[in-house]
Amino acid sequence: MRSIQAEFKEASKKITVKKKAKEEDWATVCQKFNDDVSRICDVTDQKDYTGLFECFDDDNNRFFYLVKEDKDLYRMKRKQFFDNIGLQ
Repeated sequence: MRSIQAEFKEASKKITVKKKAKEEDWATVCQKFNDDVSRICDVTDQKDYTGLFECFDDDNNRFFYLVKEDKDLYRMKRKQFFDNIGLQ
């Protein structure tokens, strides 16, 4: 899955791609933020991107990413769930 860093204005719900942002592998982004990510909303006005995610770093700073979701996301969530409860 591919993702790109975005800017999100909560008041207006406006989503834009951050300037000079490059596409990144979503699994790598999740690892970078120690899997402290959560889905905020569906996205319909950004080409190919289907979801907006919020990520937190170690200092609790917020970062937003647009993600091209596919079936691999659900597999990754399921694997992460099993890892968290001790089943691998």
